[in-house]
Amino acid sequence: MTIVIAILLLLLVGLLIYALASGPRLPTETDTIIDHVLNGELPEIIVGNTGFASSDGLKIWYESISPEGLPKGTVLLIMANGGDALIWPPKFVRAFVDAGYQVIRYDHRGTGMSDRVENWDRKNPYSLADMAGDAVAVLDELTIQQAHLVGLSMGGMIAQEIAIQHPDRVASLTLMMTSGHIGDPNLPGLTSRYFLDTLAKGLPLLKYRIMGGERNLIKERIAKTILVVGRQDLDIKELAELVLYDLRKRRGINIQGAFQHQAAVTVSSSRYEKLKALQVPTLIIHGTSDQFIPVEHGKKLVQTIPNAKGIWLTGVGHVFPVPNMAAVTKDIISHFNDR
Repeated sequence: MTIVIAILLLLLVGLLIYALASGPRLPTETDTIIDHVLNGELPEIIVGNTGFASSDGLKIWYESISPEGLPKGTVLLIMANGGDALIWPPKFVRAFVDAGYQVIRYDHRGTGMSDRVENWDRKNPYSLADMAGDAVAVLDELTIQQAHLVGLSMGGMIAQEIAIQHPDRVASLTLMMTSGHIGDPNLPGLTSRYFLDTLAKGLPLLKYRIMGGERNLIKERIAKTILVVGRQDLDIKELAELVLYDLRKRRGINIQGAFQHQAAVTVSSSRYEKLKALQVPTLIIHGTSDQFIPVEHGKKLVQTIPNAKGIWLTGVGHVFPVPNMAAVTKDIISHFNDR
C-alpha cells in the first residue's frame, strides 16, 4: 500500500510539473498589455440595452444591440454549454450589427447575470425545451415576433427546440457544431481520443488556476485561445478586457450551471422526426475534425431538415471562433439576406 501511495504521489508531482512547465508560449507583449488593462479604466463591454426576461420563475439577462437606421431583422445568439453572453466574440457580434441587424445575446439560466437554479435535482433536471423557453421569453420581453437563430453546440440544440415549438418565431436557423440527437446510436459519439487530447491541452492551463488572481485568469483565456484557434487575429487587449469585465462586474463562470446544462442535453431525445417537418431556411456549419460532436451529426441534420445547406470546415474541431472566422460570418450573413 505504501508503494502504491508513493507511486501515486510521484505521478501527481509529475503532472503538476508538466502543467507548470508546459503550455503555449504567450506573445512577448502579453504582460505589458495586461498591465495596461489592469491599471486602466475598463471599457463598457455591454453597449446595448439590457434587461431581464421572466421564464419558468427565473430572471434571464439579455442585451439588445441595435444598428444604425432601421434593422434588417433580428439575430438571437444562443451559446453553448456553460457559456454566458460575453463568450460570443465581440468581432462576431459587431459583424451582424454592422450588416444592419439587431443582435440579442443572453445569459443561459445558471450563467452570467441570469438566475442560478437552486435545489436542482439530477433525477429530474430541466430540459433543452425549458431552456428554449428562456430564449422565447427574451424575444417576448423585447416584443420581437421573429428572429434569425444562431446556435452553437448545445445552443444549436436549443435553437432546434425553438424552431420545433415556435416555427413562426424563426426567420432562419444557423446551427453550428451541433446534433439532432446527441445519443444517436447510428452515429459516432465522443471518442476516447477527444478526452485524451482535451486532458493534454487542459493540463498546461492549470498553472494559471493554481496561481490565481486576475492576471493569471486573463493569461489562461489567452493561452486557451491560442490552443483552440492559434495566434491568427489574436487580440490580447480585447480578451484581457473581457475576462476582467466578467470578474469585476459580473459573476464569472458557474461550473454547476455547466453540469446542469449537460444533464439537459443528456436527457433530450431525438428531434429527427419533428425536424423533418420544418419549413425554416437552415444552414449547418460543422468542422470535419470535430471529436466532441462528430461531423456526421451535422451531415445528418442536412439530410433531415428540408432544404438545409451545409458548410464543412476542413480540419476544424469543436472550437469557436473557428479559423477564418470572418469568412464563416460572411456566409451566415448571406444566409440571413437570402431568406
